[in-house]
Amino acid sequence: MENLISRITINPEVCNGKPSIRNMRFTVDQMLELISSGMTFEEITEDYPFIEKQDLQACLLYSL
Repeated sequence: MENLISRITINPEVCNGKPSIRNMRFTVDQMLELISSGMTFEEITEDYPFIEKQDLQACLLYSL
């Protein structure tokens, strides 16, 4: 579980300091919106090839 949460980074120079995935310009909020819209992990990773299934799991864990 700790390894998953380490995928979430907060950097003032990336996305204005919003929690993002591995210091990339994909925010936790963006991924949670995609998941809540009904997209599957497979669909998201297909549309965003830099995102891994573990990144999405980390977003869900972070949201708790």
